Amino acid sequence: MIFLTGATGLVGSQIAKRLLEQNYPVRALKRKNSDLLLVEDIAHLIQWVEGDIMDVLLLNDCIKGVDSIIHSAALVSFSKKREEQMMKTNIDGTANLVNIALKHNIGRFYHISSVAALGRGKSEVIDETSKWEDSDENTNYARSKYMAELEVWRGIEEGLSAVIINPSVVLGPGIINNGSTKIFKYVWNKSPFYTPGELNYVDVRDVAEVVIRLIEKNIYTGRFILNAGKISYKDLFARIAVNFNKRPPFFEANVLLSEIAWRAEALKALFTGSDPVITKETARISRLKYFYDNSKVSAKLNFNFRDINDTIGWTCDVLAKRGM
Repeated sequence: MIFLTGATGLVGSQIAKRLLEQNYPVRALKRKNSDLLLVEDIAHLIQWVEGDIMDVLLLNDCIKGVDSIIHSAALVSFSKKREEQMMKTNIDGTANLVNIALKHNIGRFYHISSVAALGRGKSEVIDETSKWEDSDENTNYARSKYMAELEVWRGIEEGLSAVIINPSVVLGPGIINNGSTKIFKYVWNKSPFYTPGELNYVDVRDVAEVVIRLIEKNIYTGRFILNAGKISYKDLFARIAVNFNKRPPFFEANVLLSEIAWRAEALKALFTGSDPVITKETARISRLKYFYDNSKVSAKLNFNFRDINDTIGWTCDVLAKRGM
């Protein structure tokens, strides 16, 4: 039995599908009000547990009979008002699962982290050996994932067999107002601006496939960056626009315009109570140019990542069929 967190999210739902295709029994955690859109075709095949990763007593009960944990649940936010909740979920939630795994002698622990946890330092090329450096280019989300990883490393020191998986920006047809799917909504809405930065990306199906291969090859230690490549925001938006038959963003947002935009969004959010579309952090990281080296996982698993056009075409097709 495999225990999976985050099963209703973009990454977790794809992992659940691949696990079931390979005939692994799946027990998954979900909140009472979780949106099951991404697992509606497989929900009846999953053994659901209602609750969250902050409930230690619940975790102790639902881990019985489990031999592996895949932890893909995380809160991704660049909004200041959700920072405390994000830190608690990502750090304390991971610590709870690590402690439960140690207590119950769980054989394997697969932690879905993020390349953000590797930090952004002086080098423009980042690989698994890169060390975290405090930097203004690291977001609070990045700090939360870095500190969550420290909990996993602490577990490893105490005897846990764990793999840390660091995907770049995961693309796929998720829930429309969540995560990277907002990129596709941004183009669908014919937004006019793009920034001069570059995006490192990976198809969500590739993330799920790597997890399956790690399990089946009995690889239970180490860290692996999952990154298919990088693309400029201008080019990415243009390709999405072609698939949606929409006008692509056409106006480059300079530094001044970006700074004005996030301040305007912050003011708007103050009055509406909604999360801002653009924040101080997202405005600034959208101008960065880093590359995450995938050579380790490519060599270890003989793995070839999907082409960006395949990812964009599939995502746009599914989102369009849902009515966007």
